[in-house]
Amino acid sequence: MGASLTRAAQWTTLSAGNGKLEITPLNESLLKDILHFVEQFSSRHPQEAKYVFKEPLQWSTTLVPSDFKTGYDISGPTVQSEEKDSEEHPLLQLFPPTISVQSFSQLSKLVQLANDKRLKEVRACLEENRDPIVKILGPSFATALKKVDSSVLRLVDDVTGGQQAKDSEVKAKLFFLLQHLDIQLLSSSLMKISLEVRLNPAAVKNEIELLKCFCNKGEKSVLKSVRYTSDYEFSNGCHTPPWRQVHGEICYLVIEPCDTETLYVTCSTAGVFLNGGIKQEGEEKAYEQTSEVYKDVVTLLKSRSPHFAESINKQDFAVQEELPSTQKIQHVESVDGEEQGQPQRSYEHQEKNVHERARQQHTANKPGSKKKLEPSLKWKNLGLLSPYDDGFRKEKPTEKREKILRSDHKKKADFSGSSQPGHQSSQKIKTSARDMPIVDFSESSSESEEDEDQHERRPESNTDLPAEYWQIQKLVKYVKNGNQTATVDALCCMMEFNLEQETCQLAIRDVGGLEVLINLLGTEEIRCKIGSLKILRKISQNSQIRRAIADLGGLQTMVKILDSPVKDLKALAAETIANVAKFRRARRTVRQYRGIKRLVELLDCVPDSATLTPEQEKDVEVARCGALALWSLSKSTRNKEAIRKAGGIPLLARLLKSPHENMLTPVVGTLQECASEESYRIAIQSEGMIKDLVKNLSCDNPELQMHCASAIFKCAEDKLTRDLVRQYKGLQPLVSLLSKADNKQLLAATTGAIWKCSISMENVAKFEEYEALEILISLLTEQPEEVLVNVVGALGECAQVPDNKAIIRKCGGIQPLVNLLTGTNQALLVNVTKAVGACATEMESMVIIDHLDGVRLLWSLLKNPNADVQASAAWAICLCIENAKDAGEMVRSFVGGLELIVNLLKSTNKEVLASVCAAIAKIAKDEENLAIITDQGVVPMLAKLTNTTNDRLRRHLAKAIARCCMWGSNRVSFGDAGTVAPLVRYLKSKDCSVHRATAQALYQLSKDPNNCITMHENGVVKLLLGMIGSTDEILQEASAGCVRNIRLLALANDKARYG
Repeated sequence: MGASLTRAAQWTTLSAGNGKLEITPLNESLLKDILHFVEQFSSRHPQEAKYVFKEPLQWSTTLVPSDFKTGYDISGPTVQSEEKDSEEHPLLQLFPPTISVQSFSQLSKLVQLANDKRLKEVRACLEENRDPIVKILGPSFATALKKVDSSVLRLVDDVTGGQQAKDSEVKAKLFFLLQHLDIQLLSSSLMKISLEVRLNPAAVKNEIELLKCFCNKGEKSVLKSVRYTSDYEFSNGCHTPPWRQVHGEICYLVIEPCDTETLYVTCSTAGVFLNGGIKQEGEEKAYEQTSEVYKDVVTLLKSRSPHFAESINKQDFAVQEELPSTQKIQHVESVDGEEQGQPQRSYEHQEKNVHERARQQHTANKPGSKKKLEPSLKWKNLGLLSPYDDGFRKEKPTEKREKILRSDHKKKADFSGSSQPGHQSSQKIKTSARDMPIVDFSESSSESEEDEDQHERRPESNTDLPAEYWQIQKLVKYVKNGNQTATVDALCCMMEFNLEQETCQLAIRDVGGLEVLINLLGTEEIRCKIGSLKILRKISQNSQIRRAIADLGGLQTMVKILDSPVKDLKALAAETIANVAKFRRARRTVRQYRGIKRLVELLDCVPDSATLTPEQEKDVEVARCGALALWSLSKSTRNKEAIRKAGGIPLLARLLKSPHENMLTPVVGTLQECASEESYRIAIQSEGMIKDLVKNLSCDNPELQMHCASAIFKCAEDKLTRDLVRQYKGLQPLVSLLSKADNKQLLAATTGAIWKCSISMENVAKFEEYEALEILISLLTEQPEEVLVNVVGALGECAQVPDNKAIIRKCGGIQPLVNLLTGTNQALLVNVTKAVGACATEMESMVIIDHLDGVRLLWSLLKNPNADVQASAAWAICLCIENAKDAGEMVRSFVGGLELIVNLLKSTNKEVLASVCAAIAKIAKDEENLAIITDQGVVPMLAKLTNTTNDRLRRHLAKAIARCCMWGSNRVSFGDAGTVAPLVRYLKSKDCSVHRATAQALYQLSKDPNNCITMHENGVVKLLLGMIGSTDEILQEASAGCVRNIRLLALANDKARYG
């Protein structure tokens, strides 16, 4: 259930949160296997079934108390198991709809009680517990579960030799049972996946060319026409734009059958299906799937065109011509959204522009063309050339030069294909499975891409080149042609130059020195390797050199060196990888060649002692360089996950306690980069790293302080982390760092940490004690936006405390906050509107805000295209209206303001709608304003929103309806618009504040007889009778008033009927 859920299960991706398991045969099979394992667990492993999980598995269940039988205590809607842990806590608890389970014995009973809902319960459990092993065994075991190396055995040895041998043995057995299940699930999934046939661009192209042969043949025509929506073909064989290729789409077709309407078809790697009618690129709404998926175009046409199916079955046609290149295996680029747009440089010649390549490819694809398709540069760089590609079997001149070089260096090893892509010899090269790449081209779209737009700068003429340029080129020639001793001497001489100077770096590259240096890494001579790596380590600071090293396969070779027993080599290789992995493709290459696992292993060799022997100092340096490399690699989301799976978190936690400051900077840098992922934030908290981060806030290293503050900034979203920072006395050091305002990076990280920590009111009290508020107010001017976002965010949180609003006002903080409302930074606008709104609840501050025209500026932000800004501005407007002296007149003074806020009811964003409804409820308190918004159609717009299930929106919508009922015939209009029945359903919500607002709205609506009838028909009386006994007086009064109106109507009806 560890790797199988991550790698084999098929998940959807939701923008708002976690994905769901797709409804696919593969997922159904996985769920059934897991269900069978859980059902049989208690009977097969009774001792392990009693093991109490580290954390309970929690999910939203469909079970109700009546489903539970003997062995459970049922009290109203709640259920608790009689079976309890050592602390007398029930192992199963149901608080509808949430269920919590802490042992396999209870899980087994639960799935048996669920009957036909068993699969649904398993699905819900896995969806809400994406990594269940973490909760069952803890993070360290969850990481080890995905390993098969010696670290697993060490972990189990630690367990079995622990405090209580019996409990430890149970835990170890449970560990191996779960590992066995994981392997079974992966094997089963692999077998099913291997049976699936996926389309590729070459196969689709061949099929389309075949179909074109059967068009326009008079009476024997099978089809009228087949054409692409775009004739442009990318180098990977696809006709779809890059942003659609990431979805696996290959091309779009317009097919005209002889007997049916025109078909618009999408060909993708998963199959062929009809789309919404793509006639040309760019029609986003037309990309959606409108039919089932077929295995190929012919199958789709058979199902849609009887004439086509009949012609195919009768075989009334014959292929008169042989299609070009249909019998050859063609190698094309992967459909990879990440690399689209990435420049690929060749230092030997200038690459032709994309239009020229398109024309050449179009010509090559014509029937009769003899030109052969060759692998793209990316495939060459990754060492994935096909053995069938004859174009790469012949020996090249560069290979001859390499053979001469190898003959001079008798001790040098043969160069592997993976380390020298594009320079492979015809000899077969043996490569172990450990060194084969993991073909995975997807990457995080959110990670920053450094050096993408760096342009090569060359001197205009040779006269501009310094003497060092030519001297270095001579030395490179000695390295190329000299023997072993000359090579070492030349490398030593090169090290004496200032290799951090760009001219020296480019001199090495221009004369072909990079190829030679990378070739030396494949030799058996340690001195040559060390010399080469020392040079590469320095020159790889240059962005052009970094790309050249990656293009020449240097990363693959350096990853192999990480297995070397020579510590100096491992340290140099890791540090060079850290320099090269500053751009996305390099980071991905390291992951594919299993470099992350090797780098994590380097961390497991550092002693904690402050005084070290020379050998231990080498261990520290190796670990430091490994941490540096992981720091660079951690800018990729997938690499973060790979570091976690490789067991990096416990090792980083141990290194965080190191007394060596040069070690701490890359370790904390890696942690703060990874802290953007929830799994890391949980681990930082659970592994006790917060204490060490707080401790290092007081060090003398500004860079280390910055990374510690940044890590706290990202982790402090969680309340427990905020409490730990306060508990370990980390708030005062953060306030002290505000004095270092000249260091903007440190200031941004510090203010960010203060912002997130101030979400807890206990921390706000401490910040008041340390006088942080006054310092933050002084930072509201002449600061970069990344600092302002955090400062204003912190002030917004602190302003939730009434006394702090007065401090902000007295220190002159209102005016700079209002001035920031004119900015364009979306994150800053969200925070500043919240801060201004919080200050507006104090009357004196509200007067200042109104005087500075702050309310008008807030109102203008409703036009902002960003939904978060709109919502935050609307909430602030609510508070301003509530506390303004003449709110009605103030609102009317904004030309077009009421129309603007009413039109926002057309938004699709729930938070925007909730905030606008809240503002309308405040605006409608003024009768004249209510009349204006009624004329602008507020009633039907509010009525359209009533079918929502969002409780926050329900509450404010009901308040707005209640207020709007107080003008003219709005009650009748709401009834005619079908508002009453949905409002009655609001009373079934679990949110008491929704009940109160709904009861008020129903009371106002009940003043119309027809609405009373609708309410009665929808069972409102029974619901309201229960709320009349509420302790909430407003709810009680509104409920009673509504029931009274319904009863009066009934009495009047009886009187009219019977006299």
